[in-house]
Amino acid sequence: MLSYFTAAVLGLVEGLTEFLPISSTGHLILVNRWFTFGEPFTKLFDVVIQAGAILAVVVLFWKDLWPRRWNVKELSDKWSSILIAFVPTAIVAALFGSLVQEKLFSPLVVAVALIFYGVIFIIAEARPRPDRPDRVERDDRPTRIHSLLVGCAQALALVPGTSRSGVSMLALLLLGYARPAAARFSFLLAVPTLLAASVYSLYKYRDPLAPEQLGWLAVGFLVSFVTAYAVSKWFMAYIQKGTFTLFGWYRIALGFVVLSAMFLS
Repeated sequence: MLSYFTAAVLGLVEGLTEFLPISSTGHLILVNRWFTFGEPFTKLFDVVIQAGAILAVVVLFWKDLWPRRWNVKELSDKWSSILIAFVPTAIVAALFGSLVQEKLFSPLVVAVALIFYGVIFIIAEARPRPDRPDRVERDDRPTRIHSLLVGCAQALALVPGTSRSGVSMLALLLLGYARPAAARFSFLLAVPTLLAASVYSLYKYRDPLAPEQLGWLAVGFLVSFVTAYAVSKWFMAYIQKGTFTLFGWYRIALGFVVLSAMFLS
């Protein structure tokens, strides 16, 4: 029963943090100090709960991902900017992903990244904004050039504690896009990005699974899906009028908590 509880906790953490700008990988690294499975099953489990979060986005944003009529133009309109943004991340992950996991997956790196990008979020939100932001800020899909820039920014999220969703939202915010548009594109960009990471990890995993392990995977997947769907829906409603400042302060506070725990232990 303890393993099923562990699966539920990790699925909950993944679902709560994957699409908020607070770093799901960073949170999982921290939580894994108390709740974890043995290697290499942990890596497979992380992939499966990530797939649950991906499915939540696909369900929530189905109309934004799939055309009403299957024709090349409409399919291109929906996917061109997403795929352009995905390419830089895929290239950097293929070249440096293993090295980053080996060298940088530690609580210290997570804490520093949490604090650094938390400060950047607060600074970005503190900039003077126009009285009528709806007339100045872009509320549509990013242009191809901007998509490429977002993809380059998203590649920074290989460093744990950065947040894939957070850094892509931050890039769009600095490029002049409205917060809801930035959040929506970040969610859509998660589909190919997380799917590619999941497929690659599944390809590398070849150990046979015991019946109880299948149960743990099912619990983690389900909890992650339900939680990610609820959190994503809440976040899209919140960001219509709210700002990213709250998440910036949360990142800073958590980062200092982690540093304090490290130095006091």
